[in-house]
Amino acid sequence: MFELLSERLGQIFKKLSGHGRLGEKDIDEALRQVRIALLEADVNLQVVRNFTARLRQRALGADVLESLSPAQQIIKIVREELISVLGPGAPLTPAPHPPSVLMLVGLQGAGKTTTAAKLALHLRRQGQHALLVAADPYRPAAREQLEVLGRQLNFPVYSSGDVTDLSRGAVARAKEVGASWLIFDTAGRLHVDQELMPELKELRTRLSPSEVLLVVDAMTGQEGVKVAEEFQRAVGLTGLVLTKVDGDARGGVALSVREVVGVPIKFLGTGEKAEALEPFHPDRLASRILGMGDMLTLIEKAEEVWDEKKAREMEHKLKEGRFDLEDFLGQMREMKKMGPLSSLLGMVPGLSGLARQISPADEGRVKRVEAIILSMTPEERRNSQSIDGSRRRRIARGSGTSLQEVNQLLNQLREVQKMVIAMGRGKIRLPGMPRLPMK
Repeated sequence: MFELLSERLGQIFKKLSGHGRLGEKDIDEALRQVRIALLEADVNLQVVRNFTARLRQRALGADVLESLSPAQQIIKIVREELISVLGPGAPLTPAPHPPSVLMLVGLQGAGKTTTAAKLALHLRRQGQHALLVAADPYRPAAREQLEVLGRQLNFPVYSSGDVTDLSRGAVARAKEVGASWLIFDTAGRLHVDQELMPELKELRTRLSPSEVLLVVDAMTGQEGVKVAEEFQRAVGLTGLVLTKVDGDARGGVALSVREVVGVPIKFLGTGEKAEALEPFHPDRLASRILGMGDMLTLIEKAEEVWDEKKAREMEHKLKEGRFDLEDFLGQMREMKKMGPLSSLLGMVPGLSGLARQISPADEGRVKRVEAIILSMTPEERRNSQSIDGSRRRRIARGSGTSLQEVNQLLNQLREVQKMVIAMGRGKIRLPGMPRLPMK
């Protein structure tokens, strides 16, 4: 999401950086380009007008016009205004007395059911326990899908034939299993209709939830903003969850919905896996949009997937100058848990341009490398020197790759091993890395 907008804004700021000083004409031309970029990203027209008007007022101030680095001042102002448009991040608000009730509402296909499981996993990581409640009697297999997710992630799931009895039965079940949160996966429709809203409104009255989150597909653009307005008027929302933000969405709904609807974005769904849910941080997202990276989210992702014991073992091996294909495979799999390569690179300051160049074919090469390593015997992975010509041909056939790709991987491994050995001997140090003791 936001790849096109990030690219366009980057081009605008690059042009500005070529000016020693900026005049009113330069600023107006830059703002015209910003306005076009936002409209192409499917941002609400009124939001664009308000945004650029605030930008112009601040950009014409003395801090920019008299600055020796006006382009940097403009970027700073744009970032601050983006954060203002995106709104404050807001955590889940629990009820005064458990269990707290969270209702997920939205149209069919937005991802309510998978979001319910993701939220339960998010709460578990915070030391809380959630009970999933199947409250969609209309969509075929909706309850079954939630039950499957519950079994996979080891969450209890409550369902009842009568939706009107759900509140009473679910609360009783929550007390039995010690759940601090009840997450209701409610019914949806393919579009907003007059039957859906009264049902949701009645369920909201029965449940008295502390959170009513609308799940919005980021791919829907301005249609998602209209849907949010309808649900806000009819049901009353406390926040939003944007799903499929890892796709080709232009990002307009994220930059429009908070200002138009008046409720905060609370979570971003960044993939299909249960772990692919991020708490919303407007400052981090604004930095990503401007190509500044997002190291805090990257570090948090690494902390979630990295095993401390394995990390210590790897550190010990590196100090001894040892690194083989088993290690390479393990590190690659840990990286895959953190998300697509393009997404990870986009979080590193200065590498957003490289991230946009990563294609599905590049992501596919990672799978091919994994296939090559898995086609080797354990002994071959530990001792790559034993892999002669006939073994390389066997590995290529077994992995469905070419002999050239196998050779490339082994050559790359040798280069990595040379560097690891040099690091172990203290001959190479990365910036900020302490000198390793000599063996």
